[in-house]
Amino acid sequence: MDKTKKDLRIRSKVISEGVNRVPNRSMLRAVGFTDEDFKKPMIGVASTWSEVTPCNVHIDKLAQRAKSGAKAGGGAPMIFNTITVSDGIAMGHEGMFYSLPSREVIADSIETVTNAERLDGIVAIGGCDKTTPACVMAIARMNIPSVYVYGGTIQPGKLDGKDIDIVSSFEAVGQYQEGLIDEEQLYKVECSACPGAGACGGMYTANTMASAVEALGMSIPGSSSTPAINDYKEQECEQAGELVVKLLEQDIYPRDIMTKEAFENAITVVMALGGSTNAFLHLLAMAHTAEVDLTMDDFERVRQNVPHIADLKPSGKYVMQDLYEAGGVPAVMKLLLEEGLLHGDCITVTGKTIAENLAEVPSLKEGQQVIKPISEPLKKTGPLVVLKGNLAPEGAVAKMSGQKISRFEGPAKVYDSEAECTKAIEGNQIKEGDVVVIRNVGPKGGPGMPEMLSITAMIVGRGLNGKVALMTDGRFSGGSHGFVIGHIAPEAAVGGPIGLLQNGDIVAIDSDTQEINLQISEEEFEKRAREWKKPVPKFTRGILAKYANNVSSSSKGAVTDLFEE
Repeated sequence: MDKTKKDLRIRSKVISEGVNRVPNRSMLRAVGFTDEDFKKPMIGVASTWSEVTPCNVHIDKLAQRAKSGAKAGGGAPMIFNTITVSDGIAMGHEGMFYSLPSREVIADSIETVTNAERLDGIVAIGGCDKTTPACVMAIARMNIPSVYVYGGTIQPGKLDGKDIDIVSSFEAVGQYQEGLIDEEQLYKVECSACPGAGACGGMYTANTMASAVEALGMSIPGSSSTPAINDYKEQECEQAGELVVKLLEQDIYPRDIMTKEAFENAITVVMALGGSTNAFLHLLAMAHTAEVDLTMDDFERVRQNVPHIADLKPSGKYVMQDLYEAGGVPAVMKLLLEEGLLHGDCITVTGKTIAENLAEVPSLKEGQQVIKPISEPLKKTGPLVVLKGNLAPEGAVAKMSGQKISRFEGPAKVYDSEAECTKAIEGNQIKEGDVVVIRNVGPKGGPGMPEMLSITAMIVGRGLNGKVALMTDGRFSGGSHGFVIGHIAPEAAVGGPIGLLQNGDIVAIDSDTQEINLQISEEEFEKRAREWKKPVPKFTRGILAKYANNVSSSSKGAVTDLFEE
């Protein structure tokens, strides 16, 4: 080792040197290491490649390019894999119980491999919804120089001259059940919605979280909006591999980047783009792992100053590829910075600040229609609204993008599972004016806090969008739209007030006053609380039992390592 050169082996040196580590090095020689490699920092490439979802099916090739970049940059790289779960395929049945827990499994597995192997830095490549926050959670926990790369968005499908996507498939089910389309048209939608590799195309959870991580400073500018099939994705991965070694040289660590101000930047971009309500869960979890004090109140504080300016699906017209062609997330961030809505002095994985990165970025293209002017927003404040009241003392999240009404009051129709609610919708039991309640589907009660995209899509498909309200202690897909309120906390399974609701109770939801209340007397409320009985756990073995036993409230990010005294 050249003694004049900085030793970048901040952890792997324990393996690279010494007589006692001969057996360790023997193992690495078997996978291709040479004498020279032991003088270099060991760089892990955490790949979420999988054939179970289009979101991640191309990531094996991207991982190889990241490995090449790390090698060219002076590292000794090696690829390892983790799991992924496809929300779109898991949706609407028992498989969805495993979706949110998969975030913890992915984060834990990356942490486990990286720490066991004493790797010095990481390139993590994600795609489907949970992989992005999971990779960043692992990076934040380990706090070694790292770069996140997003696998990219899918192209829109084409049918009858129109763009469609996976949410079109979900909504087509409701249209078919209502007799609005026939079986042949339903089949055409099924075969056209997902044309190839990449994550779901609208401003759904995968694209929301990728945009948030770019704003956080943990990915290269443009990572979140560049389509999966774009040639630049491979170049980006090579650049990411090189950057990790540079971050080691510069002593820039993830927690230097993931500050409170950086999280505020992430929230700002999510609000401006009209992103998924899942951003609350994931940003809270990421902040927890980075030891940053972030609460739901911070989301609300930031929201008040940020206009909703992106006309993106599910409530708008356009998809992520359209945003890319208009200038991408960097151009949106440039606009927000010019308006004084971002902290420009936050450091990023490029080694430059947000402001320095954006100085090199072109503005939004002239004549583009995806992003509205700041002076003419779709909504003057962010559309993801925190509600509180006697039904949600810890908070709930409403997505108000595309909603013409801000207040809803009606009788509750209460269901203790998604399956019960599905039968009620199919049996035409849900009527205009109802407040549909799905409970015992929170982090512990689900377990796994399943998404209700199938339910919201059926409601939209049946022409009831905005005519009924839907509230749950579970959550919604980024593809959900309508008058929907999720993340109600505390959840029913721990005695939260949503568990005390009865059919016919009047529920009032007001996004202007930001309240969600059950209209019964205090005496009745207390009586029901005394009579409440804790539900029997649905699982007593395996991952879901472990998850239910350890998971925190959704208001704390639904993490599994929050051990409060």
